[in-house]
Order: sequence, then structure tokens, then C-alpha cells
Amino acid sequence: MPVIRSADTRITTTPNGVMTTYASPTQGGTSAALWRVDMTPAHSTPYHAFEAEQIWTILTGSLTADLNGEKLTATTGDTVIFPADLPRQVHAHAETGFTAIVTAPAGARAYNPNAITPPDTCDMAPKEAERILPPWTI
Repeated sequence: MPVIRSADTRITTTPNGVMTTYASPTQGGTSAALWRVDMTPAHSTPYHAFEAEQIWTILTGSLTADLNGEKLTATTGDTVIFPADLPRQVHAHAETGFTAIVTAPAGARAYNPNAITPPDTCDMAPKEAERILPPWTI
């Protein structure tokens, strides 16, 4: 059983937050990835979908998520289950931002619903119909 030391975590920075990978296939795991999201206050993820269920537990702060047109709010201690293949966008609280622990199956890819790239998409996000493995999950 591998032990992933704190010094061996992998950090990925995007325009909206920081993902710290604790476990993934490249770190000794085989079936799941586990990472922390630290999202900057008043920032949002790109509008996207994910091929597999994701489970987010909010450690600090709060978020609002648009999940296939439904607004969800979660705060410290809450857990959000994002079903596979539903369009979503996560918005950090304007003053506090949030920190969450997230898990998903290894190998699941992110993509653009309807293969349309949102105009404010960062360089790390999928373009048009492509499906990508987010770096914090591999």
C-alpha cells in the first residue's frame, strides 16, 4: 500500500483556483483520484461536464453550483454529488471562496457540453468536442 507524502502532492494552478492532487494513477492509485480545490473568492469554473460522478466535500467557505440548470448551494461540511455527464459550473462565494476535497474515478475526462467552447475558457480547459484528462486527476 503506497503512502503519498505531503511533499509528493502535485499542485496545478488555473486562473480560478489551485488543485492539489493527493492520490491519482501517477501517484500509485489505480481506480480513483483525490484532490483539493482552493477556489479564489468570486471566481468560477468553466462551464463543462465530466464523464464520471464527482463527490465534493466543502472544508471551508461556500459555493454555488449550476448543475444542468439547477442552482445548488453548499457550505462548510456539506457534500455535493455531481452526476456524470451533466453540465455544471461552480462559483466560489464572493468573499470567502472555498476549499473542497474532491474524488472521481481515474481516467474520467472533462468536456464541453454540446461541443461548444465557452468564450472565457482558459488554456487548460477542453476545446470544442475534445475530452481531456484534467492534470489533477492523472
